[in-house]
Amino acid sequence: MTTTGAPTSRTRLAHLDGLKVVLVAWVIGGHALLGYSAVGGWAYDEVREVTFAPGVEIGLVAVLGPSGLFVIGLFFFVAGLLTEGAVHRHGPARYVRDRLVRLGLPWLLSALLIWPASVWVAAVSAGEQVSPWWVFTHRDPFLDAGSLWFALVLLVFSIAFAGWTVLRGGHPAPSGALGGGHVAGAAVAIAVATVVVRLAFPARSGQIADLHLWQWPQCLGMFLLGVAAARRGWAVHIPDPIRRACSWITVGVLVALPVVAVASGLHDVARDDGPYLGGWTWQAAATAAVEALLVTCGSIALVGLAERRLHRTGPRARRWSRAAFAAFVVQGPVLMVAATALRPLPAPAEVKAPVVAVVAILVCFWLGGLWSDAARRRRGDRRASAAEGDARDGLL
Repeated sequence: MTTTGAPTSRTRLAHLDGLKVVLVAWVIGGHALLGYSAVGGWAYDEVREVTFAPGVEIGLVAVLGPSGLFVIGLFFFVAGLLTEGAVHRHGPARYVRDRLVRLGLPWLLSALLIWPASVWVAAVSAGEQVSPWWVFTHRDPFLDAGSLWFALVLLVFSIAFAGWTVLRGGHPAPSGALGGGHVAGAAVAIAVATVVVRLAFPARSGQIADLHLWQWPQCLGMFLLGVAAARRGWAVHIPDPIRRACSWITVGVLVALPVVAVASGLHDVARDDGPYLGGWTWQAAATAAVEALLVTCGSIALVGLAERRLHRTGPRARRWSRAAFAAFVVQGPVLMVAATALRPLPAPAEVKAPVVAVVAILVCFWLGGLWSDAARRRRGDRRASAAEGDARDGLL
């Protein structure tokens, strides 16, 4: 099957819809686990009442940790696959207005109100005597929006791409095939840029608005790779040789990663991770190389797998897909409230974390479905159908 050019019709790409649902559920579940992790990475870890046993923590890092190295890049890759077609359909001006509403407004509400309030609820439940205003003004980084930092960064990239389209005077036609050499080149460029950026902004460092600048090489590189891939029809079908090669590379890296990590001296992730986060260390360079391999090959492999496996188009699949964006938006307060509600329960983290994960995923998608249904009723069936088409103008 050979296709060229970015998709421009409203025909839904069912496998990307399905992948979107899986990714959002995975992120919500991952944040639930991080809230009880010694490594941290989710705000509830600042007030957690229990944490995983060291052996369990190492097992989770080995099994689930690698996905944290590339899942955000996968979001940006899929967004890149869909962006140019959206700009072509709507025009740059309308596209930017839509992105400001769909991405900018949720980020603003989360940064100014929803996320500070969620953190305050958790802090008060832990016995801290703080006000909502104190939490807002003392969050580090300032204007922390929780998981919606992703929306702000994607908004920046989307607006920049729309502006570039205007300057170029249209969409250039694809020139030549996109092959394994291009994917390898993208991985090298992402790895080198990551090393350089993390000299100034180590991994997990905070910047105003929680911009995750240390992750921008991965995010921007995968966004641009997605744009280039869409011009060769990869949003519809990833060439089988590329998909197979990327799948084998991803599996190989995932199998080797825990062994290499332990051999390099990483026995306690919370204690020993410093050299891996950035700076002039071989560990930081190796981390950047592993991330780059996983984010390029892993993203392509997973989109290819979704193309082969996630192609349901029934009412239930469409409902879950429509609910995914709102589920991503509301995950912060839902996760914090769920963890806070379980706080008095005398149970270990190994029990609480999975319960919070399952409850949060179900509640987030339930709320997302309610929001989607309300939007469809408000707009009417015709406009709702159009909005549903617009929903694939980016992963979120």
